Amino acid sequence: MMDRFNHLWINGEKVTLPETKEVFSPATGEKVGIVPNGGREVTEQAIESAFNAYKTWSVLPAGERSHYLQDWADRILKNSLELAEILSAEQGKPVRESREEIEGSCDFIYWYAEEAKRNYGELIPGSKKNQRIMVFRQPVGVAALITPWNFPAAMVTRKTAPALAAGCTVILKPASQTPMIAIALFQHLMDTGIPAGVANLVTGKSSEIGDTLLSDSRVRKISFTGSTGVGKELMRKAADQVKRISLELGGNAPVIIFPDSDMDLAADAIVANKFENCGQVCNGINLIYVHQEAADELTEKIVERVRRLKVGPPAEPDVNLGPLIDGSELRKVESLIEDAREKGAHILCGGKRLQEEKYQNGHYYAPTVLNQVNQEMRLVHEEIFGPVAPILTFESEEEVISRCNNTPYGLAAYVFTKDVARVYRMSESLETGMVAVNSTSLSVPQAPFGGIKESGMGREGGHYGLEEFLNIKYVSLNLGE
Repeated sequence: MMDRFNHLWINGEKVTLPETKEVFSPATGEKVGIVPNGGREVTEQAIESAFNAYKTWSVLPAGERSHYLQDWADRILKNSLELAEILSAEQGKPVRESREEIEGSCDFIYWYAEEAKRNYGELIPGSKKNQRIMVFRQPVGVAALITPWNFPAAMVTRKTAPALAAGCTVILKPASQTPMIAIALFQHLMDTGIPAGVANLVTGKSSEIGDTLLSDSRVRKISFTGSTGVGKELMRKAADQVKRISLELGGNAPVIIFPDSDMDLAADAIVANKFENCGQVCNGINLIYVHQEAADELTEKIVERVRRLKVGPPAEPDVNLGPLIDGSELRKVESLIEDAREKGAHILCGGKRLQEEKYQNGHYYAPTVLNQVNQEMRLVHEEIFGPVAPILTFESEEEVISRCNNTPYGLAAYVFTKDVARVYRMSESLETGMVAVNSTSLSVPQAPFGGIKESGMGREGGHYGLEEFLNIKYVSLNLGE
C-alpha cells in the first residue's frame, strides 16, 4: 500500500514529486503510506488546470455532468470494502463504520447527480409592459475544497459532488492525516473518463497550499470543514478578494432530555451519536443535559450501554471504537478529564488512556461517562472531540435554553420529549443551525447541514448545497414598443 497513493491528480494525470510525506496509523503507530508533499508550485498547476477546464465543463449540459457523477458513485460502491479498509488504516475507525461512511458518501453523489438537472432559473414579472426579468444561476468558477480527517471520505463527496453538479471545476486539499482515501476516491472519479482538469487533488504543506488557493484570483470559491480557528483565518484571507466561502466549523452540541422522554430510546441514540468515530464528530453530542427528575434513570442506562462498548484495532471483529486520530487529540482529552476531576466531576466509567498490549502503540482512550459536571469545567465550554460524555442536570426549559445558548458555537442540538408544544418551543429557541428531535441523526443528502455563530456559514446537502456553488445573474430584457 505504501507507494499506491504517492501521486497527485492534476489535469487528469497522476503527478509524483521528489518530496513525500508519511501517513501513520493512529491504531498502531505504523506507517501505512506515503503521499506527495506538495506546495505552491503544484497548487498553481492545479489552479491552471481547473481554470482551463472550467470553460468547457461549465457549459456542458447538466445531464452529461450527471452521468459522470452517477458513474463515480457506482464505481465507489463496487469497491466499498477495499475503500473502507484504506479509510480505516489511516483514520482508525472500525472497518464496519468506515464502510458505512463510504456507502453514505455515495448517497451524496447520487443526490447531486440528480440535483444537477434541477438548477432552475426564474422569470419575474417586469415593471413595464415590454420588460422581461430573468434570473440565471451560473457556476461560481474554480472551487477549492478543503476537507477534514474525521470523515475523510464523506466530506470529499459532500463537497465535490455539488461543485461538479453546479458546473464548477475543483481543487481538493484533503487533511494531512488522511489523504489516501481522497486519492483513492479520485482514482474512481478519473476512471469515469471525466474531462481532464475538472477535478484536481493536491496534498502536502497545508499553509502553503491554502495561501496559494486564497491568493489566486482564479479561485472563486473556498469550501472548508475543520476547526473554528483555521476557519477564521481563511475568512480573513478570503476577504482580500471577496471570495465566496463556506465554513463548517466546530460545535458544542447539547442533547436535552425531558422527563416525559422514552429513556431507552434516548440512551440508545445518545450513545450511538456520542461514541461514533470515537467522539470525533463536529455535530456530535458534547454535553448531556437531563432534567433532574430523570437524571438517575438516564445516567444508569447510558453507563450500562457505554460499558458494553468494545475498543480495539479497526480490523478487529465487533469493535465499536477505534483510536483518537493522534497524540495531540489524546492529550487534549486527558487534559479535559483531569480538569473536570479537579473541579469535582465524578467518573462513572472510563476516564483513562488505554495502554494494554494491543493498545500500547495507538491513541486509545476508554469511553467515559461523568456526572457532577459544572459550568467551571473546560469541557462544558470547549469542543471535546473524544469519547467523553458529561452529564449535567437542569430544572426548567428556560434554564436549559439559556445554558445551551451561552456559547459562541451554534452547529447542532438534540431534544428528547413527547410534548409537541415543547418541540416547537425548543426548536425555535435553540441558537443552532440544526435541531433533531427524538433522534440524534442529522446528516442526510437532501437536508441543509451547517451551523450559525462561530460554527460557520453556508450549507451542505439538498438544493442549499448546490446554491453554495452558484452565482445569481439578473437579466432585464426590453422587448421594445
